[in-house]
Amino acid sequence: MTGKAYLVGAGPGRADLITVRGLAVLRQADAVLYDRLIAASLLDEAPPHAERIFVGKRPGHHSVRQDGITETLVRLVRAGLQVVRLKGGDPGVFAHLTEEAAALAAAGLPFEIVPGVSSALAVPLHAGIPLTWRGVASAFTVVSGHEATPHGCSGISWALLAASPTLVVLMALERLAQVCTYLIAAGRNPDTPAALISRGASADQRVLRATLAALPDRQQAAQLPPPAVLVVGEVASLADTLAWYDPAQFPANPMLWDDL
Repeated sequence: MTGKAYLVGAGPGRADLITVRGLAVLRQADAVLYDRLIAASLLDEAPPHAERIFVGKRPGHHSVRQDGITETLVRLVRAGLQVVRLKGGDPGVFAHLTEEAAALAAAGLPFEIVPGVSSALAVPLHAGIPLTWRGVASAFTVVSGHEATPHGCSGISWALLAASPTLVVLMALERLAQVCTYLIAAGRNPDTPAALISRGASADQRVLRATLAALPDRQQAAQLPPPAVLVVGEVASLADTLAWYDPAQFPANPMLWDDL
């Protein structure tokens, strides 16, 4: 049998944000390599015989190094297995897709990339924050919080980030104070509305709203846990008006499509 890899985005938080295509290939998998941030109930959708291999990462600790993940993926596909590499959010957004797909291509192995719902889009919406707003914000920028290096020597322009009508910062928590400081130093108004969304689109979602200047101190007091998404811009002021998601009503095991 010819093996194949499927690099699948599971979406953020809730299990039912996975795409129809992602769920279909998951239900045909012989092996699943999964990340820390996927909904745990998604693993129940894989066949009983499927090997489930945890390869998650958290700040300061990797259960498996990235080269080890890539080697395992290649080895399983070479063995003739249908392998799902299940990633939180979208596989092409800060998720090591390039290394894994390039290794498969170099080995002459077939693979498919299954897009997912990115946390950059879905998490703000679950907090009542659209990224654009007619007449107010006609563009948005997405960046990793890891770009806020301790000495400010990243390869990006903070002036350009500060000028974006809406800025979304993924993996924002560890360097939140630096991000806010750099944006203000680059010209962003300290009074710009901002929102920090912790564990978005899940039963544990929490939202902290403040001005850009005040947010780090508010987080220092609140201690919202990771992962967290930061939204900076006038759109963050819509959070109260458009809030619709009630984490208390979130089903622990949402029903997925039985007929796929």
